[in-house]
Parts: sequence; C-alpha cells; structure tokens
Amino acid sequence: MTAYSRSRSPTSLRLVAALLAASTLAGGCASKGDNTASLAPSDVRERHPIVLKDAPRSLDVFVGRSGVALDRRQNEDVVAFAQEYRRSGKGGMVAEIPTGDRRERATRDTLASIRTALAQGGVSPRALAVRSYPIQDPGLASPIRLTFASLQATLPHECGQWPTDLGSSNYKFSASNEPYWNFGCSSQATLAAQVADPLDLVRSRDEGRPDIVKRMGAIAKIRDGKDPSTQYRSTTPQINSTVGGGT
Repeated sequence: MTAYSRSRSPTSLRLVAALLAASTLAGGCASKGDNTASLAPSDVRERHPIVLKDAPRSLDVFVGRSGVALDRRQNEDVVAFAQEYRRSGKGGMVAEIPTGDRRERATRDTLASIRTALAQGGVSPRALAVRSYPIQDPGLASPIRLTFASLQATLPHECGQWPTDLGSSNYKFSASNEPYWNFGCSSQATLAAQVADPLDLVRSRDEGRPDIVKRMGAIAKIRDGKDPSTQYRSTTPQINSTVGGGT
C-alpha cells in the first residue's frame, strides 16, 4: 500500500461521497425542472376551459317617436327577451332609460310599449325596475337597455393572446413542437356561445320514459327467433320520373 493510499482516512472518503450525492441530486432537480417546464397545457380544454358564471344579458330597444308603439321587429325582440328571462333569468329585470335629450315623452311611450311586450312574453311589468343614465353624445342613438342576469357558458379569458413569438426568434418554443397559446380559443368560445342550456356542459339530462309497447314487441320477436331491429323501407324515385320523364 502506498503512502497516498494510507493518507486517505475513512472520514475523507465519507465527505467525498456526500459531496457526490449532493451534486447528483442538484443535477437531477435541475434537469427535472427543465423537462417539466411548459409554455401551456397541450389539451385545449385545459388551456381554454369553458366555465359557467352568472353574467348579464342585455337588449337595446331604440326610442321611437312620441305616441307610437314599438315596431314589429323590436316588439318581437322584447317578447323573445321576456321568454328567455322566464327560462333562465335570475333576480329582476332592469330598464336603463336615457335622460337629457329632450325626448322624455318619446322615451316614456317606448317604455310603455316595452312593458306591453314583456307582458306578451309572460313577464309581469312589476318585475321591471327602471333606472336612468345620462346621455354622453346627443348625436348618437340612446336606447333603452333591458338587462337581467343568467347562467352563461364562457371562457375565463379573452382570445387573441400571443405571449410567445411564433417566429424563429424563440428556438426553444419552435423546437418544443407544442401548440401556441391562442390555438383552439375561438373554437371553445364559439362552442360556449352556441350552447342553449349551459347545464348540459356539466351533467346530462335524465332519460325519458321508456316505450313499453316497443320494448315488449322486440322481446316477443326475440322469443320467436325473429330479428327485433326496425327496418325502414322507402322507394327512391327515379330522377327522370321526378323531373318529368326521360326520352
């Protein structure tokens, strides 16, 4: 055994082993952090989730002439708005009327027509609370705004965000082969806007009552060894006979 080998004590060997273990753990943590770092979730549903929240739903009714009721188009809009309020509205309905344009009489007549249209849609005029707002620009139309709160499906953020450069300036992002942040945002927002009942995104509807007659008929066919499936037969007309016959 050489002098160099004899000079290394068990204490120094344990110190070297501890240093090596610490450096290995530090390197492992660093590599783990680099591997798990991600710009955005890969799943569109996680990056742009559809959430449910109580949000205002509004309808602008434009003030007409004094002594004249709502036109057919606006009357139908108010009736449909009242029906939507009965279906999904929460709390009361608010009408914000403009003030300061010297058209108070026309505004009152339009508000009276709105109450009549709401009654046609099944909403009591007592459920309508009236508030006023000052006109900022007399040169622009100042409508009466009807508002109520309802449960709506939406996104928790706006679309059109580009936190990462899609060009070649960011090599790390380009080499990651991950979707950019705004990918799928408009599709999710469109889906949320098209859902008639937001609760359908949370849970399914209950099944209706089963057709006992059809079920018993299918069971009887199975017992007789027949095919229980329904077969639809329709005769497809020929094109020449449909358009008047061919030559």
